[in-house]
Amino acid sequence: MEQPRDDEPDTHTAMKMTVVDQPGDDQPPASGAGPRGTNGADGRSQPKPPWLKVRIPGGPDHARLAALTRELRLHTVCQEAHCPNVGECWSGPHATMTLMVLGDACTRRCRFCAVKTVQSAPPPDPEEPAHVAQAVATLGVSYVVITSVDRDDLPDGGATHYAACIAAIRAAAPQTWVETLIPDYAGEPLATLMAARPDVLAHNVEVVDRLQRKIRDPRCSFERSLATLRGARALAPGVLLKSSLMLGLGETEAEIEEALTRLRGASVELLTLGQYLRPSPRHAPVHEFVPPERFADWARRARDMGFREVAAGPLVRSSYKAGELAATRLLAERRALRVLDRI
Repeated sequence: MEQPRDDEPDTHTAMKMTVVDQPGDDQPPASGAGPRGTNGADGRSQPKPPWLKVRIPGGPDHARLAALTRELRLHTVCQEAHCPNVGECWSGPHATMTLMVLGDACTRRCRFCAVKTVQSAPPPDPEEPAHVAQAVATLGVSYVVITSVDRDDLPDGGATHYAACIAAIRAAAPQTWVETLIPDYAGEPLATLMAARPDVLAHNVEVVDRLQRKIRDPRCSFERSLATLRGARALAPGVLLKSSLMLGLGETEAEIEEALTRLRGASVELLTLGQYLRPSPRHAPVHEFVPPERFADWARRARDMGFREVAAGPLVRSSYKAGELAATRLLAERRALRVLDRI
């Protein structure tokens, strides 16, 4: 979640929460609009392919969710990160949203992320856990995704506040599955978060190893992210682990395969693969628009490598509802097995 720097090389209901600015110049065009140009790695304008057209956000469901987030002073990644799927996810009988806690300003400076960055952010809102729980209970969702900005300015990275949000949801909506998309916590902060018992623990490696320094904040690394995932599994052996990789930033096929191999080695079971889209001209350029058939091929290969569920496609994001529904199925299977074990 950062601004670019010269030295530095996202049958059940789901929910997520944080709020954002309007999409930048390199977001996908709305459905029916012609493709807008974007500057590629060579600096020249390149049109977006037709598969990146998305629906224009609107309608009563979109208005209802937008009003709820304003009323409860909540943030959604759907808006903050300029997600191209907001028109799809915020509509229909299974509308989805991803909640972002700990504020709307991040202390990391990643070159792919639209969330604003600061050295020090305001203290967490003490009413936020109650507001998050109220939103989950009001919407009656069966699956909620909670993510957060990085808060390196807080002694525990915000883990105690984050865990309080999970606990509040458990109290207000005990039947709701909880997925947490967390920063690269380690040690006591990770233990604090895992003690709140998320059903799915997600942490994204974001890009292949070679591109980490170029695209992510210098404090991030592929190995540090793997350590977070391994640490979560050690603390909660039954948790489902999830991660995400962006394509289109100049990675090679061999580098993608290596990244997936290392994720499986860390016991990651759920995987999302999506196209990187440049939030603004200040962010890292797009090297290529990966066609849908290549995403489909990587989904097949990832399943062959042992990933339980894979959501892959140009518009897939780490909290895309396809992945949430898959997680719900796996969680329901595990719950059924636990019931049988007690019989």
